[in-house]
Amino acid sequence: MNFLDHIEELRWHIVRCAIAVMIGSCLVFWKVELIFDRVIMGPAHKDFISYRAFCALGKLLHSDSFCMDDIHMKFQNNAVTGQFMMSLSVSVMLGFVLVFPYILWELWKFIKPALKPTEIKMASGIVFWCSLLFFMGVMFAYFIVAPYTINFFGNYQLSPLFENIITIENYYDTMSNMVIALGVVFELPILVYFLTRIGVLTPAFLKAKRRYAFLILFILSMVIAPPDVFSCLLIFFPLYILFEISVSISARALKARKIREAKEALEQNND
Repeated sequence: MNFLDHIEELRWHIVRCAIAVMIGSCLVFWKVELIFDRVIMGPAHKDFISYRAFCALGKLLHSDSFCMDDIHMKFQNNAVTGQFMMSLSVSVMLGFVLVFPYILWELWKFIKPALKPTEIKMASGIVFWCSLLFFMGVMFAYFIVAPYTINFFGNYQLSPLFENIITIENYYDTMSNMVIALGVVFELPILVYFLTRIGVLTPAFLKAKRRYAFLILFILSMVIAPPDVFSCLLIFFPLYILFEISVSISARALKARKIREAKEALEQNND
């Protein structure tokens, strides 16, 4: 196909993705009040599952440090159309998360015809693994990071004279940015795998830059987490483990690339 044909093909993939997001958004919007109260506002409730689970873990360890305080903050809407627009935003965001595997599949369908058989074999299961990592990041953010973030900032007071009255837009932006960002960050092993296969990254480079990665991930953890040591480490260790997994994946990808290049060179010599 020529360039315009590729653009036309891409347009239809985008159209199908948009339709999928619209369908997912409609399904969410159907029960948006319940979803907003139980899911989006979940970490703002003192009986949220993560609070109960960590408190139970603390009791098993004979420590009260895992049990978090009740959240003392109120919410408000300060715009005429605020609550309606919020329900639309929540529907679109959760609709996107819901159909994320389908969006990856459409992207894969667009890219696949341009790949060689060996490259297609190399990318076997890419939609499944990308989706799995994305949902792992989303669940980690929602059940681990969000509760500590909301609990800390909800109870933080510069002075007893101040009361935490949060707009629903600010709360939602904090939650959605956190969840989507960590969902994307958890795609790191996939990105490293492909960059290694095309020769951009090597495991030696990643190992040499390990100290910088350590520092960057720690700073990222401090930015995402509330400013206390436990919460920061709670985010840092999974991210660092993700980096070490990426180094291992890079080493395997490099080995596979060298084997492939050796086979291609041998085939050329035979020809």
